[in-house]
Amino acid sequence: MLRLGRREFAAHEPVIMAIVNRTPDSFYDQGATFRDEPALARVEQAVAEGAAIIDVGGVKAGPGDEVSAAEEARRTVGFVAEVRRRFPDVVISVDTWRHEVGEAVCEAGADLLNDAWGGVDPKLAEVAARYGVGLVCTHAGGAEPRTRPHRVTYDDVMADILQVTLGLAERAAGLGVPRESVLIDPGHDFGKNTRHSLEATRRLGEMVETGWPVLVSLSNKDFVGETLDRPVKERLIGTLATTAVSAWLGARVYRVHEVAETRQVLDMVATVAGHREPAVARRGLA
Repeated sequence: MLRLGRREFAAHEPVIMAIVNRTPDSFYDQGATFRDEPALARVEQAVAEGAAIIDVGGVKAGPGDEVSAAEEARRTVGFVAEVRRRFPDVVISVDTWRHEVGEAVCEAGADLLNDAWGGVDPKLAEVAARYGVGLVCTHAGGAEPRTRPHRVTYDDVMADILQVTLGLAERAAGLGVPRESVLIDPGHDFGKNTRHSLEATRRLGEMVETGWPVLVSLSNKDFVGETLDRPVKERLIGTLATTAVSAWLGARVYRVHEVAETRQVLDMVATVAGHREPAVARRGLA
């Protein structure tokens, strides 16, 4: 069982986490949801299209202008409170590595802290435990926040992913984060080159076998772009193909930009796997 906020998700229920960036310089949407009105419209659309989780981010993942903890909080806290008011049943996640921001968004109603930088601030897990919210434990290869990988090497990338994420997950549970609310994430592109991210995808089943629910953040990332030699705006097909592979291997949560397309892929894979009935079954029966 995966439990986040007011929601419980069954063992074979794929869960969509929709990205809502409160940044003026996000790599994909170039600040399209930086202002409140378009950001709230994005939430409404994502929920209507099948997203169960809204992931709010106040700092661009890549290099760029410095964003203080105070500014990150200014971009996210009030928005979290408003989403909580308008959508009481949606799971609200906040993508942050800072415990100060984590504390503020939990006070505002967040259900999940998405730590994409692999526990660089160990106090963030303590905040999750204190508020009883979920935590995403990510492998980032020891990278500092907002840096790009440079000639990073692993003897065995999946072994490293497992060691780091399982250690973070057990620490979180030991601190008091509910075990049913802890997820592990291989961290595609974070502290990895394209071959590392491809291998992490190919061997995702090894993470699934640990019993911790696995979150994948694949959407339009550079490893997709380099694999197919496509710019950011032409990576949807590659993203969806990787999503289908990840779903077949047992990933549970999918952090995405395109919700409707992802929903169709996940429903199709779940139905082929025998975990979901066809929406309509008339062929050959009339």
